[in-house]
Amino acid sequence: MSPVLVFDLETVPDTAGLRRIWDLPAELSDAQVAEAAFERRREKTGSDFLPLHLHRVIAIGCLFRSGSKVLRVSCLGEPEDSEKVLIEKFFRIVDDHTPQLVSWNGSGFDLQVLHYRGLVNGVHAARYWEQGDEDRDFRYNNYISRYHSRHLDLMDLLALYNGRANAPLDELAKLCGFPGKLGMDGSQVWPAFQRGELAQIRAYCETDVANTWLMYCRFQLLRGAWDAERYASEITLARQTIDSESAQHWREFLAAWSDD
Repeated sequence: MSPVLVFDLETVPDTAGLRRIWDLPAELSDAQVAEAAFERRREKTGSDFLPLHLHRVIAIGCLFRSGSKVLRVSCLGEPEDSEKVLIEKFFRIVDDHTPQLVSWNGSGFDLQVLHYRGLVNGVHAARYWEQGDEDRDFRYNNYISRYHSRHLDLMDLLALYNGRANAPLDELAKLCGFPGKLGMDGSQVWPAFQRGELAQIRAYCETDVANTWLMYCRFQLLRGAWDAERYASEITLARQTIDSESAQHWREFLAAWSDD
């Protein structure tokens, strides 16, 4: 099969960037800078969700599926890697394999964050940004256009590109018999990061991409790209791959996965 890369980001406020933009006093802690940003955002929009360019990437979870029954799931790089290194590693996979990208709300968050933060960090991502100037195959199917298939945002497509019809990954995965979110959700990432729990954040990110892959498998069955036998084979491979992992979050993931 052609390579598929399922991905998900975890982010925190870019406190260094916020200091630079607002010329904040040096004595303010990161927590104080972030809270000031949340307060400004709440006053303006009623929500403390920051603009996408002010999100700093701290983890990129990836599930890579290619031929010969190869399936790998992990967060890119090491916990101590910089944001630039993580983003470069992501786009290097695109450069090397030209995979189909699969996400849940990747068009509304993850890729836009990668665009902005790639720009901020001076990252090179030529293959990703190809739109047919160098490779004619990308003229009518590239990563950038919303309705092309090189990036499949499952949430966006299933809602027929109507934001009012979007469904949360956690609930839909559980309805399909998959584990759903475990341990935390996106709103808990910043507090966990402040407590130094990056390992737990990375584990949560990995389970999110596993859920997204399982939803992609179910979608391939729904649209007729896979028959029931192929679908069952992919689900079995996913179970076997996760079962081979000893980390606690994968033990919990399997325990939450129903048998139907």
